[in-house]
Amino acid sequence: MGTICEKLQRMEEDYLASYAQKSSQSKGRAIPEEPDSIRTCFMRDRDRIIHSKSFRRLKHKTQVYISPGNDHYRTRLTHTLEVSQISRTIGRALGLNTDLIEAIALGHDVGHTPFSHTGEEVLNKLLSGGFRHNENSVRVLTHIEQGKQGIGLNLSRETLTGILHHSGLEKDDSGYNTLEGQVVRYADKIAYIQHDIDDSIRAGVLQITDIPKEYLEVLGFGHSERISTLVQDLVQNSRKNIRCGQYKISLSPSIQSALHGLREFMFATVYLGPLCLAERQRAIYVVEFLFNHYLQNYEQLPDFYLKIAQEEGLERGVADYISGMTDNYCTMTFKNLVMPRSSVQLK
Repeated sequence: MGTICEKLQRMEEDYLASYAQKSSQSKGRAIPEEPDSIRTCFMRDRDRIIHSKSFRRLKHKTQVYISPGNDHYRTRLTHTLEVSQISRTIGRALGLNTDLIEAIALGHDVGHTPFSHTGEEVLNKLLSGGFRHNENSVRVLTHIEQGKQGIGLNLSRETLTGILHHSGLEKDDSGYNTLEGQVVRYADKIAYIQHDIDDSIRAGVLQITDIPKEYLEVLGFGHSERISTLVQDLVQNSRKNIRCGQYKISLSPSIQSALHGLREFMFATVYLGPLCLAERQRAIYVVEFLFNHYLQNYEQLPDFYLKIAQEEGLERGVADYISGMTDNYCTMTFKNLVMPRSSVQLK
């Protein structure tokens, strides 16, 4: 009979495409573990990520708009859930391993800083060797989070590789990433460009008429229409690639060009626009202040990060501490350090 996990692995062999990543063929974990009787290795990865503290903190990390004061705007957590949904839809249509896709999607942004990409840019400037959120996501899952084995969640190599290589719109990662990882990379771009348009219209920063018509005529004028166009094209074009012996996830040239143009428009108009710029300046000041403060007052670091500072260098310990902060905690920490507190008890 075998275990439920073994039954699921046989089902993968029967129902997944030949080019899908099977859990039974995983390259394993850094520390070998006994197989679970119910879950495949990728299911265990997904569960470990969902139950991690860094995943929970995503609900209070900014996507684009810092402290918008409206519950309808995306956060880093809702972005992650949208990426997971889009990538699972694509993966199911292509006969790929949706357990691996879900694990990569749910973990891809756990290393993001407070204050969206602004925090990342500041740490990239201040930290020797730079700071990239995709690399930090892997670091969080392997060096910061704690599991049964101690430090790190001991995830499978396929999950960590997919998380590491999820960034970038046009790079070719077919040589080192699974098809499942490539799907998440595209789903990430499909999700954030479209939902950032939606949030920008809600914020009054954009009107649909502001967006170049040449892109909307290709992708669609409505939010769901654009996502549908991108998902369907990615599935059909990737199937064509695979039939031709090219194991690569990609959009057709015309759709890829429209998505790239839309992304450039969003950078020029929204991400680097006047409304976000004002918030960016305040966020830059806060993150730079905290980084320099803890460099000069390292004894104030929590014990866990102080140990990292002693073992891997002070900059690394400070960057790990700040990058793990939510927007709210980062702001509160800043206020506690700079705002005077009266010692007089008022009656």
